[in-house]
Amino acid sequence: MVVLVLSACPAGLRGHLTRWLLEISAGVFVGHVSARVRDLMWLNVCEMTSGGRALMVFSVPGEQRMDFLVHNHHWTPTDFDGLTLMMRPNSEAAAPAVTENPPAAGWSAASKRRKFRRGPVR
Repeated sequence: MVVLVLSACPAGLRGHLTRWLLEISAGVFVGHVSARVRDLMWLNVCEMTSGGRALMVFSVPGEQRMDFLVHNHHWTPTDFDGLTLMMRPNSEAAAPAVTENPPAAGWSAASKRRKFRRGPVR
């Protein structure tokens, strides 16, 4: 079993993959192909993504019974005591600093344009 997820990839790649897999949702492909076809398909995906992202999950013998391949993806598969887990990047470094004084209620321009009525609607 193979599951392939594409993000921001050209439509030609999606059409190319429909030769072997079913597209069950936009950019999500599922099917059962041999290991040789799967490996050749992954090489084509890596060549044709043109800046997009690809993630493939496929069946393998072993404890977890699946393995992952990623291309241009922020999350990376990492072996952790024999299990393959997806390691996410540190979000603290990418997160903006939290301000100590949040903006007061009604700070946006939209709140100044429209007055909301309080109480029961008549």
